[in-house]
Amino acid sequence: MLFRHARTRRWVALLALLGFLLPQIIPAAAQAFFFGGVSIKDEKDMGRKFDIMVRSNLAVVDDPEVSQYVKYLLDRLVRALPPQPFDFKATAVLHNSLNAFAVPGGYVFVFTGLIMNLDREDELAGVLAHELAHVTQRHVASRLERAQYLTVGSLLLAIAGVAAGGAGGGALAMGALGAGQSAMLNYSRVDENEADHIGLQYLTAAGYPPSGMAGGFKVLRQKSWMSGTSVPTYLSTHPAIGDRINGLQARIKTLPAQVQNRRLDNRRFIRVKTLLWARYGDEQAALQRFSGKDGLSQMGRGIVLARQNRINEASAAFDRALAAAPADPLVLREAGAFHYRKGDMSRAEGLLRQAMRLEPRDYMAAFFYARMLDETGNPAQAGKYYADVLRYVPEDAEVHQAFARSLGKSGKTLEAYVHMTYSALYSNNRKLTERYFNQAKGLANRAADKRPFRRLEAAYKERKEIWDKN
Repeated sequence: MLFRHARTRRWVALLALLGFLLPQIIPAAAQAFFFGGVSIKDEKDMGRKFDIMVRSNLAVVDDPEVSQYVKYLLDRLVRALPPQPFDFKATAVLHNSLNAFAVPGGYVFVFTGLIMNLDREDELAGVLAHELAHVTQRHVASRLERAQYLTVGSLLLAIAGVAAGGAGGGALAMGALGAGQSAMLNYSRVDENEADHIGLQYLTAAGYPPSGMAGGFKVLRQKSWMSGTSVPTYLSTHPAIGDRINGLQARIKTLPAQVQNRRLDNRRFIRVKTLLWARYGDEQAALQRFSGKDGLSQMGRGIVLARQNRINEASAAFDRALAAAPADPLVLREAGAFHYRKGDMSRAEGLLRQAMRLEPRDYMAAFFYARMLDETGNPAQAGKYYADVLRYVPEDAEVHQAFARSLGKSGKTLEAYVHMTYSALYSNNRKLTERYFNQAKGLANRAADKRPFRRLEAAYKERKEIWDKN
C-alpha cells in the first residue's frame, strides 16, 4: 500500500507529456532569459511543475519508513547550507536506476535503486550533497542564461531524459531538444568540479564522514559496470570519474583528523535498505541477503516469502522476527500487515495496535488498522484512521479508494464519491475522475455542507487544466 507500481515505459510517457505540455504551460519564462536572466521565481515555478509531472506519472514511495528517512537525510544536509531561497523537498521514486537528481527550486528525487545498492548512509548523503550543490550554485539557471534560445520547457524535458537513465531516455530528450541544444543534457566540467567541491563541504558541515562522497561514487561506478546499467549523469560527465574521485580523496586528506575519522550510525539506513530489498528486490537475491537471525533479517525474509506465496514459511519467519525484536515498530507493522492479508484479524489487530503505540507517526500501520476495522464491521471507527492517514499522504489514491468504500458502507454517499474522485484523480485516470466528479457534483447540489466538494473542485480544476493542454 501507499505506493503506485510503475514500469519503465512511464518515463517515456512522462518525457512525451513534458515535450508537448511544458512549453505551453510556461512560455513566459523563456522570455525572461532575454530580460535579466532566470529569476528565483522562474526556478521555483520550473521545479514545482516538474514535481507535479513526476508525481502524476511515476511511482512515488510513500511508506513512512522510506519517505521520512529520505526527508530526514535531506533536512540534515539542508541545515548545513547557507541561507537559501528555496524550500527543499525530497521524494523517493520507485525505480531500479542507481540515480538521484535535483531540479531547480529545491526538488530532490531519490531512486530506490540507489538506496538498495549503496552500503552506508554517508554514501547516500554524499550523492545528495553533490546534487544539492548543483541547485545552490544555480548551475541550471546559469546554463539557461548562457543559452538564451532554450526554453524552460525544453530544459525540463532534458532533465526528464537524464532522470530516465539509459540510452533511451537520453536519446529521447536529445531528439526533443535538437542537436544544437543537446549539450544542455549534461553539466559542464566546471559545474561538476564545483558540485564535488561544494557538496563535500555540505557533507562535512552536516556531520558526516567526508569519505562518504568518494565512497558513494566508487560503489556506483563499480555496480554500474557489474550490472550493465547506465552510469548516472553525475558520474558520466567530464572530467573522468576516476580523476574526480582522486580529487575528492586528496581534499579529504587535508581535513582535520577528527573530521576524517567521524563515526557513523548506519542503523536507519540498514532498516530502509532492508525494507526496499524485501519489497522490490529480486526474490532469490533478497532471500540470500536475509539469512541472519536478527529481527530485521527475519522480517525481510517473511516479506519475500509472502511475495512468493509461501505463506506457512512466511508466517514462521515473522514469528522469528517478533521473537528477536518484540518492540520494533517496523517488525510489528509488517507482521500485522501480513496477518491482515492472511485473514487473521485477531492477530493483526494486536500487532498493529502495538506498532502504532510505539510509532504514532506510522500512518501505514494506521491504514492497515483502518482496513481491519472496516472488515470487522466498524466503518465509523475506521473513518477516523483513514482521515488521519490522509493528513500525511493527501494524494495517495489507494487510501482515498479505501476511505470511499468505508464511507459508502456508512451511508455517506457524497463523501464516498468525493474520495473516489480523489482516488481517480491521483491515479491520473481522467475518464474515471470526470465520471465520479459529476456524480459528486450532483449530490453536492442537494447537500447542506458543500465544503468537501469545494475542496475537491479546486483540485479537479487544477488537474483538468493540465489534462486540457495535453
